[in-house]
Amino acid sequence: MIEFLRQWPQTVLLFGGIFAVLILATAIAEALRWRTRGRPNTVVDNLVARIRAWWVMAAVMAAAFWLGRTGMIVLFALVSLFALREFITLTPTRRNDYWALAVAFYLVLPGQYWLVYTDWYGMYTLLIPVYAFLLLPILSTHGGDTTAFLERTSKVQWGLMICVFCISHVPALLNLHIPGFEGRNLLLIAFLVIVVQSSDVLQYLWGKLAGKHLIAPRLSPSKTVEGFVGGVASATALGAALWWITPFTPWQAAGLALVVNLMGFWGGLVMSAIKRDRGIKDWGHMIEGHGGVLDRLDSVCFAAPVFFHFIRYWWT
Repeated sequence: MIEFLRQWPQTVLLFGGIFAVLILATAIAEALRWRTRGRPNTVVDNLVARIRAWWVMAAVMAAAFWLGRTGMIVLFALVSLFALREFITLTPTRRNDYWALAVAFYLVLPGQYWLVYTDWYGMYTLLIPVYAFLLLPILSTHGGDTTAFLERTSKVQWGLMICVFCISHVPALLNLHIPGFEGRNLLLIAFLVIVVQSSDVLQYLWGKLAGKHLIAPRLSPSKTVEGFVGGVASATALGAALWWITPFTPWQAAGLALVVNLMGFWGGLVMSAIKRDRGIKDWGHMIEGHGGVLDRLDSVCFAAPVFFHFIRYWWT
């Protein structure tokens, strides 16, 4: 709560703008539903469901802001838990993977967020890509089952990297010590999430309005060149406009926004490739109108570590 009070004016303006946009979107969606009443319209129904989900997500994020650093770390630890559960559920394992999965869920995941909480940078950047990477295959050898061994161990390792290691870099932004920006790091999280998530939405809108040329038809049949260019450009401009909540100049904010938007786009393609490989449309159904947790955070997973290290290397 102390962190929240330190950045009170900027936070109020930021969330005031977010809720104003949601109110406008809700009014438009309800007007469209009223005009189509009595006639089934899946597009309008999907739009209404998505906006309602955004209300819930915005409220959860606002509550985490109010609770401060601890609340934000706990929030993303829970997000990682649900995301890892989705990933492992849709990537089959065998009985002999029990100990590897148990360690991943009950030791590595909470351990990663405990290290972030204690600000042990040297360990939370190594725990999963080095120590867990080596330990989990060792545990999977218990019982001597070699059937699809490489595939099975890769799935658990990938799940931890994407769902825990990458996502944990979002609350890790709170640990950065930026001269002149003390006590306001929560706004860095807001900047990252708003820019990356807006890029996803704007790419969808630009694709619907002007999309003609598919950019990766075998990976994502709905993504177009026009949607990619228009969405990334628009979200980059949004990032530049949000420079006032960051320690960046407008040009620096635009440059970082461009980087995370590109990483988010590629992250979406990679996660789409995995879904196509598994023969599924969504990672889950936890969020009405949005699929699963990973469906909403696929772009953030790839953008967060890059954003974190860019700031750490050039602003701290």
